[in-house]
Amino acid sequence: MRTLSKIAPDWWDYTTLDRSILDEAAKITIDNLKSFERPGFKINIFNTIEEFYCAEALEYIRCWQRATADRPCGICGPIGPTEQLPLVARIVNEIGLSLKHAHFWGMDEWVLDNGQPAGMDFPLGFAKADWDLCFSRIRPELRMPRENLHFPSDGIDAYAASFDQAKCLIMQGGQGETKHWAFNDPVRRTGKYQDAPPTPEEYRQLSTRQVELHPITLIQNARTSGGGTVQNVPSAALTVGPRQTWQCDRVSIWHPGHHDNPFGMRLSTYMISRRLPDSAVPMSLLADHDDVVFNFYGPGFGVCDVEMH
Repeated sequence: MRTLSKIAPDWWDYTTLDRSILDEAAKITIDNLKSFERPGFKINIFNTIEEFYCAEALEYIRCWQRATADRPCGICGPIGPTEQLPLVARIVNEIGLSLKHAHFWGMDEWVLDNGQPAGMDFPLGFAKADWDLCFSRIRPELRMPRENLHFPSDGIDAYAASFDQAKCLIMQGGQGETKHWAFNDPVRRTGKYQDAPPTPEEYRQLSTRQVELHPITLIQNARTSGGGTVQNVPSAALTVGPRQTWQCDRVSIWHPGHHDNPFGMRLSTYMISRRLPDSAVPMSLLADHDDVVFNFYGPGFGVCDVEMH
């Protein structure tokens, strides 16, 4: 029988893991971080924040440069981090890159209290952020056609099908405090998952869907995007699924150091490196993907020592 969560007893999350895994992960330092690489799992460390976000932006450019009429392709991108998005637009404009055959997939979107996906008028909206921070800044003659922009709010079935219509070369993301990518959170501790979370194999079969968000995710988004106003954060969302994630050639995760905490960054690194997938830590399921890259801003890696404040 696994332990109850220390944070939300009605849910699964990383606090339900065996204590030995948590303790070993906490021992990772910036000096030995690279030693956790293995075939299929690469670790990059950037020493300046400018280098970090420039490298993240260049992933968009490299994917879009490969797009042709015969082989349309693109990238699936996150809201968090977002600092790379204006850089993407500037580079596209500076090099005159036509996005006629390029594609972009937004990872997720809020579902409002009325049951409808957030629109372009919702301040926390993700499609709105992509447009405001990136696509509206690209010169009109260079922008990709609207039909090449794919968002879950356009319809779950159409969104999932779009991964079969063009090749998503990279799924780029951040890591939330539940150790999620997109909104692939741990599930509630109920029904068939009362005593154990879904197996990695079960969780990997999940497609684009509407999800109920873990309490940790609500608090995190209030902290990072709304000054703590959790009352403004929806409790449900649409999210790209593991099924679509495994259709992508590469999963590229960016850790600036202020989305998840020092321990969280270490835990997912440790579990992927040691091939310990567990759906209570969704990011750890990437242990079974063939090409995963973790990108760290070195000064943001922090420490797991006790520091009283």
